[in-house]
Amino acid sequence: MSGRKDFLGQPAPENYVAGLGRGATGFTTRSDLGPAREGPSEEQIKEALAKRAAQLGAAAPTAYGALEKKDDDDDDRFQDPENEVGLFASGTFDRDDDEADRIYQEVDEKMDKRRRARRLVAPSLSPSPKCERNCSSVLLRLAGQIADLNPFRPFREAREQAERDEYERNNPKIQQQFADLKRALGSITDEDWANIPEVGDLTGKNRRTKQNLRQRFYAVPDSVIAGARDAGQLDTTITGDDGEANGTNGTNGANGSENVDGTMTNFADLGAARDKVLQVRLDQAAQGSANDAVSGTATSIDPKGYLTSLTKSEVKAGEIPVGDVKRVRVLLESVIKTNPKHGPGWIAAARLEEFAGRIVAARNVISRGTENCPKSEDVWLESIRLNENHNAKIIAANAIKNNDRSTRLWIEAMRLENDPRAKKRVLRHALDAIPQSVAIWKEAVNLEEDPADARLMLAKATEIIPLSVELWLALARLETPENAQAVLNKARKAVPTSHEIWIAAARLQEQMGDAKMVARVMDRGIKALARESAMLTREDWIQEAEQCENEGAILTCGAIIKETLGWGLDEDDDRKDVWMEDAKASIGRGKYETARAIYAYCLRVFVTSRSSWLAAADLERNHGTRQALWDVLEKGTNACPNSEVLWVQLAKEKWQAGDMDGARLTLGTAFSRNPGNEEIWLAAVKLEGDNGQTAQARSLLEQARREAGTDRVWIKSVAFERSWGSPEDALDLVTQALQLYPASPKLWMLKGQIYEARSLLPQAREAFHTGTRACPRSVPLWLLAARIEERAGATVRARSVLERARLANPRTAALWTESVRLERRAGNVPAAQNLMAQALQDVPASGLLWAEKIMHLEPRTQRKPRVVEAMRKVDSDPLLFVTAARLFWAERRLDKATSWFEKALVQDADLGDAWAWYVRFLREHGTEEKLAEVVAKCVVNEPRHGEVWQRVAKDPKNAGKGVEEILKICVEQLE
Repeated sequence: MSGRKDFLGQPAPENYVAGLGRGATGFTTRSDLGPAREGPSEEQIKEALAKRAAQLGAAAPTAYGALEKKDDDDDDRFQDPENEVGLFASGTFDRDDDEADRIYQEVDEKMDKRRRARRLVAPSLSPSPKCERNCSSVLLRLAGQIADLNPFRPFREAREQAERDEYERNNPKIQQQFADLKRALGSITDEDWANIPEVGDLTGKNRRTKQNLRQRFYAVPDSVIAGARDAGQLDTTITGDDGEANGTNGTNGANGSENVDGTMTNFADLGAARDKVLQVRLDQAAQGSANDAVSGTATSIDPKGYLTSLTKSEVKAGEIPVGDVKRVRVLLESVIKTNPKHGPGWIAAARLEEFAGRIVAARNVISRGTENCPKSEDVWLESIRLNENHNAKIIAANAIKNNDRSTRLWIEAMRLENDPRAKKRVLRHALDAIPQSVAIWKEAVNLEEDPADARLMLAKATEIIPLSVELWLALARLETPENAQAVLNKARKAVPTSHEIWIAAARLQEQMGDAKMVARVMDRGIKALARESAMLTREDWIQEAEQCENEGAILTCGAIIKETLGWGLDEDDDRKDVWMEDAKASIGRGKYETARAIYAYCLRVFVTSRSSWLAAADLERNHGTRQALWDVLEKGTNACPNSEVLWVQLAKEKWQAGDMDGARLTLGTAFSRNPGNEEIWLAAVKLEGDNGQTAQARSLLEQARREAGTDRVWIKSVAFERSWGSPEDALDLVTQALQLYPASPKLWMLKGQIYEARSLLPQAREAFHTGTRACPRSVPLWLLAARIEERAGATVRARSVLERARLANPRTAALWTESVRLERRAGNVPAAQNLMAQALQDVPASGLLWAEKIMHLEPRTQRKPRVVEAMRKVDSDPLLFVTAARLFWAERRLDKATSWFEKALVQDADLGDAWAWYVRFLREHGTEEKLAEVVAKCVVNEPRHGEVWQRVAKDPKNAGKGVEEILKICVEQLE
């Protein structure tokens, strides 16, 4: 066995620390009694660094390899790279390292010699032919004897040092510049030193900030101004101890404290004035933005017409922004200098001078522009505009010389003339230069006073320009009807793709009174345009028809619609819906004849469409005559004999017109066409009942119960007997009806109401409760049952009935509202508020609940915020609109109230309560004309819904009354 010890048993090298090279350090575990072995100590590191420095022949470091700094400029950049410190300070220097250092040193020396040879500066010698011939040999000898040329070797270090010294002499440090001044400070006395001012911050920003702080102004209160005003005045009144002046007797009241100094600030007036000023500014801004958007000066700029938007404006001298004008002038001068052939730049520069009030400078600028841009007609036109009439004529002549094909310049030159003969002379020259210009021909024709001369000129124009539709139409308008037909025929042959010529031909036939030829001409025209592939779209044809309606050509309008409305639509398309939308759009634009023609065409295609007949009838009812409405309804009943709505409307229109016999005849015809139809039976009963023919109406009801005995017929029979007959007969009828239709809630309601009207509350309670068991889904029946209990004084039972109703009909706003009202009428407001909170959680989108909460359960100051919250949660509810209008009414903001009432009526014209509230509002704050208009609209719309409206309309006392009378009663009964 070898006597050498094992590796693990050998002693560690000097200063060895395991893992130190890879950054490991000692650590302590739970089982250790002390810290792990630490790294090398400071003494060990110093010893290793000193040993390394001795090997390199350098001085020993002071601490951790950092040499002592002898000068301030000796920083890390000038350290010896061979003096390794830091990471390699503790490394062992061996023979390989020494060999590597020696090799690198030899390489550096050789490279240094090479650089010195390249940077060698030869002495300045006078050239000679011999020197030139032996140049190469001399250089070779110099390169070989570099070591012997010591007097002629400025090496790199010396040259760099010289350059550095030269730079420091030319660019001395600030410390060196003020060195003499610092030395002079030694002779300053203490007195002079004390008199030196403090150094302040004189930078521009801080100086401006301090100046602004010093110039800050504060608003002076009115009391200070009033006090300063009254400071020098004498008071001639005698004030007693109680503070009341003689003669006032204390009548100032609460305002006495405000009038002590003679002034009073009315903050309400100030707020109103502020709102008015804000409104005016907003209106001005809106108008300005609209005008800018139209003229192309807003953010969306018209690249072609932005120059025309720079209209001439009169600006006072004090209002001209001088600074802006100067800046823009500099920019525009740069534009015209860099690109003098750019006409818009000259125009903009001239208009800038005009805006600044320098009209002479503007003329000079635009004159230079005409010289640089002689082919730009915009520049010439601007020059003509800026100059006076005499000079403008000269400029126009020069412009035409340079642009003899410009129509705009010829027309402008014509307008500069005052004498008609001179104008004609200019236009004749223009026609000689541009015979193909339609605009010049039109101006020439307009100058002719004799129609015969105008016809001759137009005839010549059409020969020269046969493709101009405008000239052909103008010639046709000047001719007689017979000659006009010939002219239009020539025009049609010259321009076969023009629809205007065919429309003009049709209008000519209408003017001559030949209605058949109007349709025939339009038929031929549509076929010809289709052959030429020149057909317009359906929408464009509708616009042409509306244009004809505007100009009074009604027959031509109808002919256009008849021939073109179906163009481009297949049978698979929803043609009826498309045509109905077209008619509504025309009605919205006020083109009723076009809409009437569209409906007529639609009814020719869809003869049996009840909706189309009703739409046409509505058009005649709102914008037509009574006879036209009767004609449409009669045609509709013939086309749709089984449509009871058309029969009933026709009978109603005749009855409202006073033609009772015609209405009865219409209903008789309807009976023969629709036997057993309950709508026609009930319409006949209403007709006889409203005219006082109770016996005839009763016989009709008996016959209807036999032939069409539906539950509705029985309900109308009971209601008729209740209103016009005796309660006993009505009770007998309702008992018979309930045997036939026990599940009809209205019959149970009628029975209970009959008992209630006779003050038989137990029987009424029994009828309502039996009805709720038979019809648990009927909400009105539950409401009547709860109200009869409350009327009898049994609030607890009424509350129980409403709870059972909510269980049977969940999420019903009417039941929740009745429960809240029950508690409120009982004086239990906290319970009402709790129920309202539960109701809004159950039905959050109910306008009825929100209206009840806002008007009865909220303090006055919280009502408007609640309206805003409700409108966020409920989408367009008329009850909320009425509530908002009532709040504005209470605040005397009458315009706002009016707008919200009208919004409610537009949203739901069938809500009678909204009409009643609006009429009540107009009685107090409206005019007689407005009130009459609203009442007339209510009569036309015939509302049928609303809590108060239904209660009044279905009251037997109000049987036979019209809409206007019911409206008046509702207005009186509003809470």
